[in-house]
Amino acid sequence: MNLTKRQYKILNYIQEQESAKRADIESYISSFDDKSSKITILRDLEVLLKQKLIKKTGQARSITYFPLNYNELLKKYDVEEYFKTEADNRVIKYSQFNFRVFIQLQNLFSTDELKEIEKTNDIFIQKTQKLTPVILKKEFERLMIELSWKSSQIEGNTYSLLDTEILIKENIEAKGHKTEEAIMILNHKKALDYIFKNKDYFKVITISKLEELHTILTANMGVLKGLRKSPVGIIGTNYKPLSDQHQIKEAVEKLIKQINLSQNPLEKALIAVIMISYIQPFEDGNKRTGRILANAILLANNYCPLSYRSIDEREYKKAVIIFYENNSLNYFKDLFIEQFKFAVDKYF
Repeated sequence: MNLTKRQYKILNYIQEQESAKRADIESYISSFDDKSSKITILRDLEVLLKQKLIKKTGQARSITYFPLNYNELLKKYDVEEYFKTEADNRVIKYSQFNFRVFIQLQNLFSTDELKEIEKTNDIFIQKTQKLTPVILKKEFERLMIELSWKSSQIEGNTYSLLDTEILIKENIEAKGHKTEEAIMILNHKKALDYIFKNKDYFKVITISKLEELHTILTANMGVLKGLRKSPVGIIGTNYKPLSDQHQIKEAVEKLIKQINLSQNPLEKALIAVIMISYIQPFEDGNKRTGRILANAILLANNYCPLSYRSIDEREYKKAVIIFYENNSLNYFKDLFIEQFKFAVDKYF
């Protein structure tokens, strides 16, 4: 269930204050919206309670509201409202890398979400067990083509899905496109072939395995191998990734440790894809590497990989930017779960 703008504001107020009485909430809302009655705000609070976003204690005037199991990474934002403000005018919480984020990279899914995820993946397992080896191979090929297309499109590649299929199957480049675009897509294929053939290899993640995938994905594209030694900037945000080589290595080491410590494969994958984007450990190809590593983790643990076929690349980028600027993972997590369910439903 989606929240209204007012409900978002109430939730954010309770989270920021850590606790709030109803009178305080009413006073806060009335400071910018004098049309909302007490009954309206009570109804909003009931919505937040039913969605298990807040809890309350006490009775009558002594009722106090608290954020429920609050983790800053799970803070909700009104995405549409947030991006009405251009990058240079947005008030952001973190303009530089926040090392404290590693402490919060746990319990990212609610109990209900985990139940739904496991139920969905059970369907994936049942479906694949019924397929012949030939059909299973074809389905993985279909997913591989569509992921190579969409992952490249997110990075600005202009190949169509049909052109991508012809390129991968027949090695024919589309007319009117740069050679670099074809290389990007074919590198995706090589990386995906590699993780499909070496599933167990990615049950435990290391820096060298991360660098292997990056090397495959950026081959023949003029990108230096290994962790970057120079600063990088990101279009559309004032967030600045780490520039110190030692800090970059430290962040990657912490990330690898956290991925391996997590007990849930989907959480491992989610951490991998968003944090590689956040750290930007390489001079280019970071988001691509994150998406492929996440799928390697899922496959290694017998979970359905994602193609991202139906995702709107603009929404994907918005979700990443909100994480950069505020360390809010909630919108990206919603998109990630949505794409996981889509993959189970559309493939195999």
